Amino acid sequence: MLRRAILAAADDPRVRRFVNKHGMRLGASRFVAGETLDEAVVVLRRLNERGLWANTTILGEGVTDENEAGAVTAEYEVVISRLVDEGLRANVALKLTHLGLELGEEVAYRNVERLVAHAESLGTFLRIDMEQSSFVDATLRIYQRLRASGHDGVGTVLQAYLYRTPEDLDVLLPLKPSLRIVKGAYLEPDTVAIPDKGEVDAAYLALVETSLAGEGYTAIATHDERMIEHAIRYASEHGIPRERFEFQMLYGVRPKLQLELAGRGYKVLVATPYGPEWYPYLMRRLGERPANLLFFLKNLVRG
Repeated sequence: MLRRAILAAADDPRVRRFVNKHGMRLGASRFVAGETLDEAVVVLRRLNERGLWANTTILGEGVTDENEAGAVTAEYEVVISRLVDEGLRANVALKLTHLGLELGEEVAYRNVERLVAHAESLGTFLRIDMEQSSFVDATLRIYQRLRASGHDGVGTVLQAYLYRTPEDLDVLLPLKPSLRIVKGAYLEPDTVAIPDKGEVDAAYLALVETSLAGEGYTAIATHDERMIEHAIRYASEHGIPRERFEFQMLYGVRPKLQLELAGRGYKVLVATPYGPEWYPYLMRRLGERPANLLFFLKNLVRG
């Protein structure tokens, strides 16, 4: 119920105005690497210096103007080039609705193909994030189309709380895909998504095991130590080398655990977004974990 209330508040204009005005001061900067690329680069470099990898995202989604989608695409080209020029162990993750998916699949495909080709030309990688369930089919079609066109430097994401995901994974496995497995952070109806947390956890572990058993690359995105240790045991028992998987966590969430895993020799990638449109992202982070909300509320009380 708390999660649903927080996610509902993401659409409340009064809450949005307040958080946009005061959020960075009250603690949003713990989860967002600033509002500009220059600010983000400083954070990314600091993560690298601590033995961590990273990706970054220009926060934003739901673009419904083709010129704006083109401008976002051009901005991402700059980001990709900057990460390479700076020598950072970091890549880009992006949402297709930010590149115009709601204008049509061809618009989004044209823009993301341009970015994947640019990233590959510089020897780096791009991941397509997953969004609400209504965009899953189009996102997976675009990913499959990119792979069929010979683009290997691209990955995507699967959400464990969707009933459909095991079948989606089965379809993708022959591609030897690079997949990030997440639980899911959008407010979805019970007809589409598993409502029970315990069942979502079980679905998550099953997906991780199936992905690890395949021939692709698995990004295990969780802050749950039980899930992490389960994946480590499974990989060890089945002879899966560390080069075939990594752990991913969010910037500002469980930083000590991130460093501990890196110290044990595992690759840990920290998702480190930036940009002025950070409010919806922050609300999803608060909804995912009560400790995040408590941190934010403590800062609110302190003023």
